[in-house]
Amino acid sequence: MEDLLYYSLTVAICIAVIGLLSILRSFTATGPPPALPPGPSLLSLITPLLFLGRTNFGIERILSAARSRYGPVFTLYLLPSRPAIFIADHVVAHRVLVQGGAAFADRPPASLPFRLFSSGQRNITSGAYGPVWRALRHNLTGNVFHPSRMGRFAAARRRALRGLVAGVARDAGSRAVVVEGLLHRAMFHVLVTMCFGERLATDAVVASVEALQREFLKSVLGFQVFDVCPALTSLLFRRRWKQMLSLRRRQEELFAPLIRACRAQRGSDANAGADTYVDTLLDLRIPEDGGRNLTEGEMVSLCAEFVAVGTDNTATEAQWIMANLVAHPEIQARLRAEIHQVTGGAGVQEQDLPRMPYLRAVVLEGLRRHPPGHFAIPHAATGIQDDDGGGDHATIEGFRVPRRASLNFTLVALGLDEAVWPDPLRFRPERFLPGGEGADVDLTGAKEVKMIPFGAGRRICPGMALALLHLEFFVASLVAEFEWLQVPGEPVEFAEKQELSVVMRRPLRATVVRCTRNAN
Repeated sequence: MEDLLYYSLTVAICIAVIGLLSILRSFTATGPPPALPPGPSLLSLITPLLFLGRTNFGIERILSAARSRYGPVFTLYLLPSRPAIFIADHVVAHRVLVQGGAAFADRPPASLPFRLFSSGQRNITSGAYGPVWRALRHNLTGNVFHPSRMGRFAAARRRALRGLVAGVARDAGSRAVVVEGLLHRAMFHVLVTMCFGERLATDAVVASVEALQREFLKSVLGFQVFDVCPALTSLLFRRRWKQMLSLRRRQEELFAPLIRACRAQRGSDANAGADTYVDTLLDLRIPEDGGRNLTEGEMVSLCAEFVAVGTDNTATEAQWIMANLVAHPEIQARLRAEIHQVTGGAGVQEQDLPRMPYLRAVVLEGLRRHPPGHFAIPHAATGIQDDDGGGDHATIEGFRVPRRASLNFTLVALGLDEAVWPDPLRFRPERFLPGGEGADVDLTGAKEVKMIPFGAGRRICPGMALALLHLEFFVASLVAEFEWLQVPGEPVEFAEKQELSVVMRRPLRATVVRCTRNAN
């Protein structure tokens, strides 16, 4: 009943807003309207807007239909007053993200829920381009994700791996293994340690953080309904509204004491350095308000972001990769042979990973075929003057991009482009080995431009190197320790479900057999 009432009111509100916008434009227009990329009219997208009331908003069919009709650069109005521009072409994406990165380095205004969970867009994934965002991102890339600092938490990764292997071995003894929860627990162990340190990352703390953050990841898409007339939707969806406020309150109640404990430890240890993410945040000065420290609320938001993004995407992608290895035993066998050749049958060590090119190819193919997010983090024009002389917008392929419009990159479309990736639906890691089809892509008209679907992401995503390390280390170890087989009568299902990342609708179940290590 609540949903029906919401949908009826949404239609009425949309029609009223669209009519008002049309009237305002007729009075304020002094020339031809800006030439946005093509797309359907506002009225034709009332129906998609209705889906905002659902907790699992499926937009893939809408995007596919729009791309077929309007081309690889098109505009949708998912909210009546704000255009969303989509790019589904690898050449255009390269021009925007790499060649024109400065003109599109901003973020669009965040929805109400994301403003709540980011302390008013004061984090890295949604923060506006400027001195605060640059300070936060420089701190993360220079003090946490820099290659020279990767080894500081190798012990945490080894402990997490031991727990993962023990969990798989335990479950393999009596039933099919469901690896999803085991992967998430392992990744939460690593990221909570990186965030708060070994002393505070007890089993109880890791379990509490995991439970809270997984609830957030499963629920956050349902909160997007509050970006449409929040005074009304907060009444129509009272239980969801209370859950959102409760989640934020519980984040503060869980993370704030851990932050204070980190501060107290530093105060009691004169030799304490910036070993954890929280340590770096305590030392950080924001280049505004006289170089102030971060508030506790801002640090809570940054810690929640660090833990959620670092665990969910990696654990999700690891499950997709393992599902493909179960479905393709010949690929799994080749990978295991490479691992054993490098390690001599001993356990996988992090220093072994650079000598495993087929492992890297398997991971990259998994990212191409099953990106954990179907869209890159939205970008926005910075307002830097572009080639047509404008200062309040930028241009793409001759189209105008207003500053407040969101710019979205469809990673799935880029990864499945037949012009770039022959037989794109097939899981074939060999395409990422030297000479493999699809490894060399000409993006700019020049010859021999090296590109993988996430090549530009190395510039944009500061955690790419860490994510690859975690994926390679955990996947290699699981393949070296166990043989993963389909459960008799249960072929692997690759159907998707949208949460904050795109997960397997039916979590992977596999029959697992312990491998006998080479005595040598």
